[in-house]
Amino acid sequence: MPIHDWTRVRAGTFHFFHQRWIQAICDALNGGVLPPGIFAMSEQDAKGPIPDVLALKSSRGLPDFPEGNSGVAVAETPPSTLVISKGENTAAYAQRADRIAIRLAEGELLAVIEIVSPGNKDSVDRLRTFVRKARKLIRRGVHLLVLDLFPPGPRTPDGIHPLIWRPFSADSFTLSVEKPLTLVGYDASAEKVAYVQPVAVGDTFPDMPIFLPPAWYIPCPLEATYQTTWNVFPKELKVHFA
Repeated sequence: MPIHDWTRVRAGTFHFFHQRWIQAICDALNGGVLPPGIFAMSEQDAKGPIPDVLALKSSRGLPDFPEGNSGVAVAETPPSTLVISKGENTAAYAQRADRIAIRLAEGELLAVIEIVSPGNKDSVDRLRTFVRKARKLIRRGVHLLVLDLFPPGPRTPDGIHPLIWRPFSADSFTLSVEKPLTLVGYDASAEKVAYVQPVAVGDTFPDMPIFLPPAWYIPCPLEATYQTTWNVFPKELKVHFA
């Protein structure tokens, strides 16, 4: 299923689709992708950071990945994306006491998936709020997957990733005209790493990494869940993409 041009419809139409897509991702993750003891759920606010998220939580601490699970060890098979950017000054983050929070009791937040909406970028204040809270998640050791299906604008000439990543790395990033949309998986371990995959309208989705402590990730089934959501999208709204 190719990525659609969501600039063709009103923000409310995309919001409707992306809410259904969140539930499809949630169902797929809870249907056997996540290891026992970790579950996904949609939330309006993951303890204050970002609205409209899918959150991954631990129900009983941090379980080991069982044999045969879809989890992949980062050290053995790093995620394959076009750009990999390692953050600087990571030792300082490793010493932060609040990193322990992701290893605490029932319901602790481990990772967040954010599907960016037009409203996240339609004003300086909203964009600043989104970026600030994304950075806060990464600093806290909460892993983050950001899916931005809207092209760059005056406030985001190279997409939203460089704004989020600026405090963590001096690496430059420039979007190409051919691939103006971005999918980014942020590994918020002691060493912060961003895995960036530019995409375009018409592309199929790669499976982006969702990082889970300690040093594992699972491929998020973006293509399959996007297809599932599109299959039940009202035909009256599909006409905008004909």
